[in-house]
Amino acid sequence: MGEILQRLVVQSTLELDREWVEAEAVTPSASPSPQTQTFAQTPTQVVGGGTKLSLNGRILPLAWKQWQVGGVIRTGITDVGIQQLFGLELLSTRNWTRQPVQWFSNPLSTPLVLVAHHRDAYRYLDITEFAQQVGWQFQAQGDTLALTSAPARLDSIREEAHPWGFRMILDLDRPTPWQVSRSPGEGVIILEAIANPSVIEQFTPPPPVENEEDEGNHSTLNTQHSKLSQGGFSHIRVKQEMIVVKPAPTHSTLKTFPIEGDEKNNAVPENQPIIRVETNQTQTTIGVSIPDGLRLHVFSLPNPNRLVIELRPDAMVEKDILWAPGIWWRQRTVTLGDTRFPLVWLEVDPKNPQVNLKPIWSNPTTQMGTAPLIQTAQLWQASAAINGGFFNRNNQLPLGAIRRDGYWYSGPILNRGAIAWTDQHQFKFGRLSLQETLITAKGERFPILFLNSGYVQAGISRYTPEWGAIYTPLTDNEVISVVQNNQITAQLPGGLAGKESFPIPVNGYLLIDRGSDPKVAVSTLTIGTQVQIEQKTLPIEFNNYPHILGAGPLLLQNRQIVLDAQAEKFSDAFAQQAAIRSAIGITANGTLIIAAMHNRLGGRGPNLTETAQLMQQLGAVDALNLDGGSSTGLYLGGHLLDRSPYTAARVHNALGLFRPNFP
Repeated sequence: MGEILQRLVVQSTLELDREWVEAEAVTPSASPSPQTQTFAQTPTQVVGGGTKLSLNGRILPLAWKQWQVGGVIRTGITDVGIQQLFGLELLSTRNWTRQPVQWFSNPLSTPLVLVAHHRDAYRYLDITEFAQQVGWQFQAQGDTLALTSAPARLDSIREEAHPWGFRMILDLDRPTPWQVSRSPGEGVIILEAIANPSVIEQFTPPPPVENEEDEGNHSTLNTQHSKLSQGGFSHIRVKQEMIVVKPAPTHSTLKTFPIEGDEKNNAVPENQPIIRVETNQTQTTIGVSIPDGLRLHVFSLPNPNRLVIELRPDAMVEKDILWAPGIWWRQRTVTLGDTRFPLVWLEVDPKNPQVNLKPIWSNPTTQMGTAPLIQTAQLWQASAAINGGFFNRNNQLPLGAIRRDGYWYSGPILNRGAIAWTDQHQFKFGRLSLQETLITAKGERFPILFLNSGYVQAGISRYTPEWGAIYTPLTDNEVISVVQNNQITAQLPGGLAGKESFPIPVNGYLLIDRGSDPKVAVSTLTIGTQVQIEQKTLPIEFNNYPHILGAGPLLLQNRQIVLDAQAEKFSDAFAQQAAIRSAIGITANGTLIIAAMHNRLGGRGPNLTETAQLMQQLGAVDALNLDGGSSTGLYLGGHLLDRSPYTAARVHNALGLFRPNFP
């Protein structure tokens, strides 16, 4: 079937080329013809679309569109979504209007090629002929695309242990969709297939151990894999995909891997996975524990049809995909000394007229709140995004610079690193401070320490309507001065922290006095006092940039590592830790690099120095560290590229990348 699919999809692609671009041949290149670009961005007539997929009755979030060409209704699904929810592996391409894929096919010969269309914030792949050939049927039902497929038959599961890790081979009678979800230490594969009864028997566990001696012999196994061996899959879920896996019964189908060539030794080896198999009338669910140092990789093979599940250190699939004009999606394992790191990054040409960058945050109406990066990016209709600066997870307030279109939604703190840019594609990286001074009509001057910030220190802070409609005291006994039209109109006691909220005037701001001499504030900043604000950035050049996003520490300037976490008031523990990282940089020719860096092979993620060195390897001459750890997330076209959304924490703000008609 794989070879037939290749011929039919390629043939239909050529027929569509003739119909849509008047027989003009489109060659894979970084610059497709103008006719092809225009069509790919604007299908003839959109007749339907939505954000939900019903896959054999399971509701999954997935953007889709239907359009009409020559009397034929065609269906498109987002490219990253079709990879994550159907198992089609997106292959490297230099032509953003054509996407080769691998799905129970041989990519070394003629790969399956799907036509791509850009619309709104997504890249849709036309699956019309592909779905027909594999037997998928779909029907638009309002916002939902209902897709049904006949389940495959899972005939057998073969297990192999190798020096590099472990492999499971699932023998299928036909190609079928599958999804993978990951959480720390375990993974779940759901495939549209019914397992042969012999497979279930193969994974039926031995009777429960009753005597203490036997229990002792199995204590290591039970402790090591307690998440799988106690309670099944109940806690393994993917918020983005909304996959709900039912708990396993008490006596579940659970088995350890055999070690080839060691039949006489029945001892359970250390660090080996445990697998669990469940099946129902339409699908089979396979859970597998992931030993430390290994990663889950799932792929398909043709002739015969097989699904392969591997646990190995180097599970990264290399990609170089021209996703849109001016946007490359790349991923590979990068070597740094004797260590290797899996990296996923976007290379963005900001000079391309179809690319714009803006800071975004979880709630456009207020600076309080966090949300999954996927939700924030979709709320702002961003095509791509990466998590941004730091924030307080307890009160969900920002801790660093956020400036958009010349307005400060959150001011910088502690002279930390920031990236600034203009709409004319000029960029600046550096350490940033904001100096504000309150000046009375009598010439008295009061320093304002922070603007629209969740960072608390004794002194005066200022909150403008960009913060939101209200301000809630962050410390006890604050003195709140209301300023309207450059005049103090009220002075109020703040009371206890978090107990009462105060409206921020649309024609002014609030001055919050925390711990300075109250007699001076009350006697000087009296009702009726005329005031004005003097403001400047340090360095002064940052004044010229309408968009700023702060984080830190600064990593690179002019090709040199300038890392100084202590100067930016980061703790020693933060400066020394190895962790998952996000970073942004710019190359000598002006290309932006937006990168997510995960745990090294066999260890933890990069430390800050390694992060700087990795950005150098990617070609950056200036670079900034962003918030990292569980906050790290790289979003493209509706989905996270670098991790399961189940493992990603909620974040406050991000850097959004927009295509035409950005908000």
